[in-house]
Amino acid sequence: MRETRGFKLYRGVVLVVLGLFVLVPLYVMVTSSLKPLKDVQGAFTWWPSNLTIDPFVDMWKTVPLARYFVNSTIVSVSATVFSVVLAILAAFAVSRFKFHGRTVFTTTVLSTQMFPGVLFLLPLFLIFVNINNSFGLQLVGTRLGLIITYLTFSLPFSIWMLAGYFESIPRELDEAAMVDGCGPMGALVRVVLPAARPGVIAVAIYSFMTAWGEVLFASVMTTEANRTLSVGLRQYSTQTNIYWNQIMAAALVVSVPVVIGFLLAQRHFVAGVTAGAVK
Repeated sequence: MRETRGFKLYRGVVLVVLGLFVLVPLYVMVTSSLKPLKDVQGAFTWWPSNLTIDPFVDMWKTVPLARYFVNSTIVSVSATVFSVVLAILAAFAVSRFKFHGRTVFTTTVLSTQMFPGVLFLLPLFLIFVNINNSFGLQLVGTRLGLIITYLTFSLPFSIWMLAGYFESIPRELDEAAMVDGCGPMGALVRVVLPAARPGVIAVAIYSFMTAWGEVLFASVMTTEANRTLSVGLRQYSTQTNIYWNQIMAAALVVSVPVVIGFLLAQRHFVAGVTAGAVK
């Protein structure tokens, strides 16, 4: 269908509006992070009169940001690794084998995405407390508890998406690998996973982003010693002052790992999500 001039103009206006909707808050964040505190607390100006990088230096001293960064990295990477490994195994079983309860399992996994995450806060907290009382395993206020919590978010969606992606891979590839002497796990590792790399990368990015930016559960399940970045940013607000310029600087630094990872794997992410969702 040939595009009319009016349609092209309408599309351009919409794209400009959407671009401004995204870029203006980012511009405000960047400029605020380069202003002295007195300029941020005063009347807003679109261009800072006094540029300074002091907020990027002071933000590490005002709060223990480095410790929060380490905690977030450990929790997010661990949750991502466990989520990807478990999702691969579960999705491969669902897509390649017929077993009793297969339909119930896939339906249950998918149905968990219907409920908001806040509904699981109190049940998970009570489960962790009972585990501690019964077995002496401390989960509340530990990194392990937070990793398990994030698995409950990312794992169901990861299984569902990878199962759809594995279904799009011809089973003849598995059979050819088995003829050559591979077992089911050998076929998974040597044949299916290389073909499903975009889907696996998409699941990994989704799991990492879910864990990296989560706030509610991290506020309840952590203590000062293992607090993550998303919760630690609130420490820039005290009873006497709010360090807006340092908050903006810290927010930019926190966003860097996710932005870089997404840009590097963008092509695989789009391909993986599209293939899994369409199937």
